[in-house]
Amino acid sequence: MTDQLTPADYYAALGGEDTFRILVDEFYAGVASDPLLRPLYPEEDLGPANDRLRKFLIQYWGGPNTYSQERGHPRLRQRHAPFRITHAEREAWLKHMRHAVDILELSPELDKMLWDYLERAALFMVNSEQ
Repeated sequence: MTDQLTPADYYAALGGEDTFRILVDEFYAGVASDPLLRPLYPEEDLGPANDRLRKFLIQYWGGPNTYSQERGHPRLRQRHAPFRITHAEREAWLKHMRHAVDILELSPELDKMLWDYLERAALFMVNSEQ
């Protein structure tokens, strides 16, 4: 199935915004109580971070470009530069994201496509060895 899918098709294949909402809500439910990750989110409420990640992922995977309309170019490394992100934060982030992806019960092909991207993106955010 994914031999013919591109990221632009993935949004529809997943089920659209509802699926990304489940993914991101589940992810932030884990982040909310994670002592390593929670300090990386300075807002009192995780709602704004949830909204930004959901819109970013929707846009990246071929949905509406609301993220760029509201925030401009993603510039992910630049936006995360103020925060110290080590391999430990990356692993914690991936742990919560893996749980969220598992909740979706995707086909193996769609799961792999999404997970490969999330692993690369998480590694790209690492900006400190300690």
